Amino acid sequence: MTAKVLTTCPYCGTGCTMFLQVHNGQVIGVLPDVNGVGQGKLCIKGWSAHQFVHHRDRLTRPLIRKPGTLRSQSSFREASWDEALTLVAERLLAIRETHGPDAIGFLASAKCTNEENYLLQKLARTAIGTHNVDHCARL
Repeated sequence: MTAKVLTTCPYCGTGCTMFLQVHNGQVIGVLPDVNGVGQGKLCIKGWSAHQFVHHRDRLTRPLIRKPGTLRSQSSFREASWDEALTLVAERLLAIRETHGPDAIGFLASAKCTNEENYLLQKLARTAIGTHNVDHCARL
């Protein structure tokens, strides 16, 4: 039996809603939500949004580079979210302490909602102390 699961498209900040078609635990397709902001329409990215869910190369856990290794798949190890986020926070704070807050920059994304982008710039300005925030839509 195929189920329909209502969700929001992950590809931009517009917020189009769609139904994922799920069969035997696998996402197999997408249908637009006629009552959502997209009024029953999806862009090409929305129509193909289901294709990455079960892709074998999709990252599902944080990876941390092993010390002294070059960029290759074997140079990373899996980590918990707590370990990865702690490492990022420690390194950002160390950079800020050594080189000042303007040595750090943040890049926002059109894939995020306005609210998520607002939170990113709030993090940059209040927690780190930098105004170095840019957005991919400007590039």
